[in-house]
Parts: sequence; structure tokens; C-alpha cells
Amino acid sequence: MSKNIFESAIARLDEAFANAEIEKEVLEQLKHPKEILEVGIPVRMDNGSLRIFRGYRVRHNDALGPTKGGIRYHPDVTRDEVMALAFWMTLKCALAGIPYGGAKGGICVHPKDLSKLELERLSRSYIDRIADFIGPHRDIPAPDVYTNSMIMGWMMDEYSKIMRYRTPGVITGKPIPLGGSLGRDDATGRGGYYCIKQLEMQRGWEPNNISVAIQGFGNAGQHVAQLLHDDGYKIVAISDSQGGIFSETGFDVPSIIKAKNETTRVQAVYCTGSVFSDVDAQHITNEQLLELPVDILIPAALEDQITVKNAAKIKAPVIVELANGPINSNADQILNQQGTCIIPDILANSGGVIVSYFEWVQNNMGYYWPLEEVHTKLRELITTAFNAVHKISISKELSMRTAANVYALNRIQDAIRAGGTQEYFGLA
Repeated sequence: MSKNIFESAIARLDEAFANAEIEKEVLEQLKHPKEILEVGIPVRMDNGSLRIFRGYRVRHNDALGPTKGGIRYHPDVTRDEVMALAFWMTLKCALAGIPYGGAKGGICVHPKDLSKLELERLSRSYIDRIADFIGPHRDIPAPDVYTNSMIMGWMMDEYSKIMRYRTPGVITGKPIPLGGSLGRDDATGRGGYYCIKQLEMQRGWEPNNISVAIQGFGNAGQHVAQLLHDDGYKIVAISDSQGGIFSETGFDVPSIIKAKNETTRVQAVYCTGSVFSDVDAQHITNEQLLELPVDILIPAALEDQITVKNAAKIKAPVIVELANGPINSNADQILNQQGTCIIPDILANSGGVIVSYFEWVQNNMGYYWPLEEVHTKLRELITTAFNAVHKISISKELSMRTAANVYALNRIQDAIRAGGTQEYFGLA
């Protein structure tokens, strides 16, 4: 019987456990989420009918602090998926050096099927159902797949109504006027970009000689594409859920972003003002994009995009995981044998949770930082984490993913040990 996504995520700890001096009870705690909540969310639809949507919130581990994690709206959301995402958040927060544990939430819904009013009712009803489960010092949600700053604003407002006082610190990723942080909109993509800049320094890359393919052109994909394009990297392939485009000479990324945001499709165009001009490009599938002979592959869509079925066909020597879990554990082994350098999701996409932490800190202080300060603090944290992981990877001859897990596990273990483990209590 094949492993579910949570079991697959946990399986990756075994190699890290073998390469780190981690007590067994620490690993045992991480195998079991602290709390799991499943709720039925009633929504009165525009036509007067009542629908019940299934929702989840998982608090995985709070050894390092209150739990933190996004809320995704997607028709394929499952309990096991949310558990896995919460587990990854535990490792991600530990790796980033921020005082949070991991959590995640999700609702089984196709948000594009709902009107704006139905979407608001759904978001508020979800918070009504989980209000006792979250809080500024207990569990702090944030946006994820198909949720955004406006939805976070609705959720914060609903929680504040329940509490009878304004609580901006309960949710991050909010609109700026409602207590959001500058720099949150591009934080995930920018964090991945900072990781690539570290690789650039280590490997002596000339950006205009480096080709990049990006699978997934939502918030994270667009921002990392723009930042790399500004530095001279060749963005030769881009895709979204409807398919992709490829050109060996690269694309004008601002034009692709403009077209995507105005038409909801990735198109091979060059923009002059409001005029779109088609450019030569090959139409490709998402699967074909993954197998292109590029220097850097950036999966920025959903999990399980690279599996045992296509891992051996991956030609990119460097993969930067902006999505959560785009490579499954069995595919990891194949890619490692091929010598592929993988910057794992818990490092590459940690910019989002880092700036969410900054937002929470600013909410608690009532004092807000300028954009440049947010960028500087983000770069410092993610660069520190990258260099620490790279050092472990080299010294112990481990993959970057295993090294990242070792580093995160050591931080979590330090917190658990502080409360006493078998080593302290002297049990046989």
C-alpha cells in the first residue's frame, strides 16, 4: 500500500535522524500532530440554498512557540495533505529561526465557483467554526493556495467580532490598511530569489547565461520570475494550470505577468502600454516544462509534481522548490543519485512565513517598518539559514534537504529538551 502524503513527509525524517544526534522521543512527537480539527462550514448561497463545506485546521507542534500556517481553498484538500503541510511548517519555522511551530488549514472548495459574497460568507463561517482553535498567541493563520489578503482581512474581522475587540495579530497576510506588513506580497518569491543569489555567489554564475523554467505562475512564481529577470536571468519557460510556453531566447517577464493578471492565462506576448503583441514560442504542457534542459527549475505550483514516473527525465541540475512538497520522497532518491541540487521547500519558500512573523511582531508592537527594512531583515534570516544548511550539507555529505531537516530538528530538539526528555528523567 502506498504512503499517503503525510507518511511520505515523515519518512524523510528517517535519513535526517540517522545523520543527527536526535533523541527518539523528539522524532516520535513530530510523527503525531498535536491537534486536528475537522469542521462542517455552513454557507448560505446566493440562490438561498445552504451548502456545507468541509474544513480543516491542524496544529502540528508548538515546542518553539505558537503555531503558524496558511489556509488553502482547493477542491482536493484532504486531512492528510493538511497534516503534511503543518508538519512542513514546523520544520520551516525552526529552520528560519523564528519562534513558531507549524500549522495549516484548508477548505474543500473550488473558490472560482463561488461569488464574491459567497466567498466572504465561507471565510467568515470557517473562522466562526475554528475561533477557539486559533489566536494571536496560539495559532496564527495566513494565506495559501487560492486565498489572499482580502480573505485574510475578512477572517481577522470575523475573529475580532467574536472576541469583541480588534485583534490584528490573529491573522497575517492582511491588507496593509488592516495591519498587514509591507513586503508580504512578494515575500515567498523573494525568499527563493535570495536562495538563488547565494547559489550564484557560490558557483560564480553569470545570470545572463543561466536559463530558468518556472512551473506555476501565481504570486510566488511571478515575483521570483520578475526578480530574476531584473538581474538578467533568462526565463525560458513558464506555465500555469492551463499549460505553458517555452522560448530558448527567454521572455519579457513583465509582459507575461501583465497578460496573466489581465487575462488569467500565461501567454507569449510583449507589451507596449495596453497593446499585447504575440512573440514566437512553443506551447508546452506542465509535464514537458519539468523535463526541459534548463539550469534552474522552479516548481511553484502544487505538491507531487515530480514523482518516480518522471524523476529520471528531469534535466535541470538545480531545483528550487517554491511550492510545498513538489517532489515526493521516492523521486528525491532518484534526483539525488543524478546529482541534482535541490533547495528544499522548507528553505526556498520560507520567505512567506518569515515576513508573516514580521507582520505579527509589528501588530504586537503597533509599530510598522519601512519596506527596505523588511527586505533587509528577510535577506538576513534566509541567508543565515541557507548558509547553515549548506555548511551541514558539505561537512556531512548530505543533500540540502536532509541537511535542512537536520538543522531544523536540532532547533526543535533544543526546545523539547529544555522541558525534559528521557535523557534527563533517567528512564531505562
